[in-house]
Parts: sequence; C-alpha cells; structure tokens
Amino acid sequence: AASAGGRHAQMTRAVLRGYDLSEPDQTHAVRLLGSVFHGYITLELGGGFSHSAPDTQETWTRVLDALDALLRNWPAA
Repeated sequence: AASAGGRHAQMTRAVLRGYDLSEPDQTHAVRLLGSVFHGYITLELGGGFSHSAPDTQETWTRVLDALDALLRNWPAA
C-alpha cells in the first residue's frame, strides 16, 4: 500500500500540472507546497495565529495567492 506521503505527492503533482513545471522543478514545488501546507496547519491548530488580527482565513487566502504567483513565475534553474 502507498504511504500517505506518496498519495499527497501524487495529488500535489496533479494540482501542479496546470503550471507546466518539468522535473526536477516539479519535485521542488511539491516539497514547497507540502512544507507550507503542513507548517500553516500545524501553527493554526496549535494556536500560533490566535494572538493577533487579521483573521487566519484572510492570511490563508493571501498565502494561496502568493503560491500561485510563485508557481506561475517559477525561476529557471
């Protein structure tokens, strides 16, 4: 059976298809997205953002917009 990590990587690669990244850039992007998602969720669940405004949903939307901009303009190696 595939590990959860492998399934998450496959799902992330499916999302990345729209960005036309070739290898090894696609692998770098999978790792970046996994790190951001894991880190944000861990901090959110641990109360790491509850001490200040703005609302975390606003921040999450901005994070996704920033990731989209980065992936659209992925730097060449």
